[in-house]
Amino acid sequence: MTGDFGERLCLSKLYRLCFIVAILLALAAVTTAQAPHAFPFRATNYDVEVILRPDDQTIQAQAKVNFIAEQVARTVVVELHPDLHVTAVKSADGRDLSFERDNNSPLLLTVALPGTATPGKTVTISFDYNGPVSSEEDSPTKGLRFASVDKTSAYLLLPARWFPLTDYPSNRYTGTFNVIVPSSLVVAGTGKADPAVNRPGVGGSGPQTSYVFHCTQPAPVGSFVVGNLQLTPAPTEGYQFSFFTPPAQASTVSSYASALGQIMNYLMDTFGPLSTGQPAITVAQMPDGSLPGLSAPGLLLISSRQWTSKANDRMLAQLAAGQWWGNSVVPATGDDVWVTDGLARYTEAMYAEQSGGVAALNRALEDFAVGALMFEQTAPISQADRVDAYSDRYRSIVDDKGAMVFHMLRAQLGDDAFNSLLKQFYQEHAGKTASIDEFEKLAAAKVRPPKQGEPPVNLASFFAQWLNSTGVPEFSMDYTVYRTPKGFQIVGKLHQDLDTFRMPVEVKVETEGNPEIKKILATGTTTPFEIETFGRPKPNGITVDPNNNLLKSSPKLRIRATVARGEALASLGRYYEAIQEYQHALDIQPTNSLAHFRTGEAYFYQKNDQSAANAFRAALGGDLDPKWIEVWSHIYMGKVYDILGQRERAVNEYSLAQRTKDDTAGAQAEAARYTRTPYNPDKTTQTATATSSGNPAQAPSPAASPGKTSEPTLQRRTDSN
Repeated sequence: MTGDFGERLCLSKLYRLCFIVAILLALAAVTTAQAPHAFPFRATNYDVEVILRPDDQTIQAQAKVNFIAEQVARTVVVELHPDLHVTAVKSADGRDLSFERDNNSPLLLTVALPGTATPGKTVTISFDYNGPVSSEEDSPTKGLRFASVDKTSAYLLLPARWFPLTDYPSNRYTGTFNVIVPSSLVVAGTGKADPAVNRPGVGGSGPQTSYVFHCTQPAPVGSFVVGNLQLTPAPTEGYQFSFFTPPAQASTVSSYASALGQIMNYLMDTFGPLSTGQPAITVAQMPDGSLPGLSAPGLLLISSRQWTSKANDRMLAQLAAGQWWGNSVVPATGDDVWVTDGLARYTEAMYAEQSGGVAALNRALEDFAVGALMFEQTAPISQADRVDAYSDRYRSIVDDKGAMVFHMLRAQLGDDAFNSLLKQFYQEHAGKTASIDEFEKLAAAKVRPPKQGEPPVNLASFFAQWLNSTGVPEFSMDYTVYRTPKGFQIVGKLHQDLDTFRMPVEVKVETEGNPEIKKILATGTTTPFEIETFGRPKPNGITVDPNNNLLKSSPKLRIRATVARGEALASLGRYYEAIQEYQHALDIQPTNSLAHFRTGEAYFYQKNDQSAANAFRAALGGDLDPKWIEVWSHIYMGKVYDILGQRERAVNEYSLAQRTKDDTAGAQAEAARYTRTPYNPDKTTQTATATSSGNPAQAPSPAASPGKTSEPTLQRRTDSN
């Protein structure tokens, strides 16, 4: 067995060498994230009027903001989207105030007051501004679009900083928002809405409609979606749900309402009632091009490509949990988002277990593990403010690794103590901010005495390892089995590569009788152990962490994480870099069908049909894990042959796809469609994008959707020039 350990250790070093470039790039990317800023004043109330101008894809807005001084200061600092041009800043009495953008951080706008304010003093300032908000390059998180305006739809999400913010994501405030749009469009968003009011257009524009939203409870409000939306009230389980969807998808509302009602009941039982009482929830479909979903106070937004005929329960659970974690309880600082975003992500797994059993929980945990390994080395969870919110790295560290840390904490405390911890933490912090330190102190009070023969729980070491450090263990062992008068004894050593690691680890021994499970206090890189069994241990029957209570690495998960990084690049249209990531995975495991399939997709959308066909053929000759790769490889092969004018070969591939009887992501309808009519990329309408490694709500992936395992990316390819 020692030789086997040596081989595994060498393999582990190989993986680290393969990932070193990606890690260095990730670290470089972190340095570009916005550094934390001091805000001498905190915004407490807003009166915002915004006019959407679809013709030139801009907004025109005025924001009247009440601030309170947090310290002695004579400058007000706010964050406002860098592309918005500020035309005037005025005091409450109408005097012009001087202002300037920060040259080093253009998101920041500084306003000079006429005099010095002492702590507790309130000031009111009006901001007039206009401009575009749709640029991904100038977004507060580069590469992610949090706001957009076009002729058929729009969205203004809080992370865009489309109105002046302080202390994001920690501040809560009240406000009134007047969103003015062309009369053909409808607005849904945070707050209680007044009846819509029609008004004549100005400046040559057509008729307009004013939608006013009142936000009377302090919260991170100010997210809105605009489009050809139909309101469908759906009271369910005693909750008042209002759905805004395109008319063609109104029939899906009943499925979503039923699922959401069950989820809300579970969350109420698990965390306790929301501080706002029985909630009225608005659920709206959001145009593609932004996040897969967003939870705002009283509002759940789901992108159109994630809106399927049947509700995605895991995604809905994560978004609904955001009403507790992120909207009612907000993080004390940008470094404390684990207690909100990480917990909302883990709630998705908790609900999956409640509704689908242990198998559903394990699927979610594997998705989290893959997502965590993508960029885990970038920064510790407790330094989340070093990475941009909602970026791939943020999701990897805060959402996915964060969810796994909650799961490991649950295993340390036990279900009863863990559930008590979550409920009490919410009760103490509802309507307030919360920090990691506060959570750690409450968790320490929930530690139970150890069972006889088990090591004591040391949460100080646990949190230091998983919140304040980077690194994920990869376990191996060598051992010898001895016959004893009472049965058998296994004497061995447990190995992993983190020098400071210290944590109880379960080891399961499958025997000819009942299995034996023992907890070993793993300390350092090598821990000796002894396990007594009555029955003879089965060959290769010893498993480390059999119940998936630890975030751990393995060759399979490392490869999936590499593929997931490629998927994230492909979702941004960076196909060349995506193919390089897929090739890294194939260098390690040449038979990995998922890496071959993703390579084929990337070549397909680059219009490199020969290379695409080769990659899809290689996928069919690989391990076919996951199984849907077979049906979709045949479909893509058929499309390639149709593009090349080889209709007979195309029909054969569609026929092979139909013979699999696999209907993942609507595969059978797709195959039948192109069996009847040849695939023509110039006439193909946009299709919903299926998800990859499940990193929501998730995993960063082509669709970045939580709650599903890897599926094909379905999008439009246009061959016209």
